[in-house]
Amino acid sequence: METGLEGQRAVVTAGAGGIGRAIVETFMAAGARVHICDSDEARLSAAKDSLPGLGGTLADVADADAVDRLFDAARDSLGGLDILVNNAGIAGPTAPAEEIAPEDWRRTIAVDLDGAFHCARRAIPLLKGAGGGSIVNISSTAGLFGFPNRSPYAAAKWGLIGLTKTLAMELGPYGIRVNAICPGSVAGPRMDRVIAADAAARGLDPADVRAAYVAQASMRTFVDMRDIAGMALFVCSAAGAKISGQALAVDGHTESLTS
Repeated sequence: METGLEGQRAVVTAGAGGIGRAIVETFMAAGARVHICDSDEARLSAAKDSLPGLGGTLADVADADAVDRLFDAARDSLGGLDILVNNAGIAGPTAPAEEIAPEDWRRTIAVDLDGAFHCARRAIPLLKGAGGGSIVNISSTAGLFGFPNRSPYAAAKWGLIGLTKTLAMELGPYGIRVNAICPGSVAGPRMDRVIAADAAARGLDPADVRAAYVAQASMRTFVDMRDIAGMALFVCSAAGAKISGQALAVDGHTESLTS
């Protein structure tokens, strides 16, 4: 089974930390050349310093002009494009819908959904020019279920599934496959912050909220970032050449996001 990416050229958004960094490291180990963006200048610089050959652009994907600069730089440094991973996202507010400020709703949608559109819009001509390729949108199990107190995030992640399936239909004739990966609760600092916010919003002990999150998955465990990176590698490699239009859950079999 061929899961290498030798000679492939990839853009990974929010690639300097978290899931994005795990994907970048996995892709580079598989032979890909990678260009990332991140909105944190210090983190971007640290990633470039620690991963020789990694290209990077400071960019907020919610800003279409910044995305233009990202893809101009990636095209110039990579000479084309074979893979786009839309990983950038924010957690958004944790509160009942009636308590969420409109600006917080708009910001979550702008980063988590609009950003994927901005990047796909610029990537598609490059992928067509390469004769095919792969787009991976990092959605969430929140794109498969309702998620109480997280309505902007859930709406954006459901939107990514719709974008994925539509782009798969549009781009299939050009040899471009488009898939979404839906991580469950991924262990790490971001999940720690989500749990703390959820506990505060509901007046609960963070330890109890953490236990409830773990219990949502049949495997009774959080997901490792490398599990997400492994799935991204698979669908972008020759082994995943006929997989498109799918929402692929990597979540230890999550049945519900209520607790």
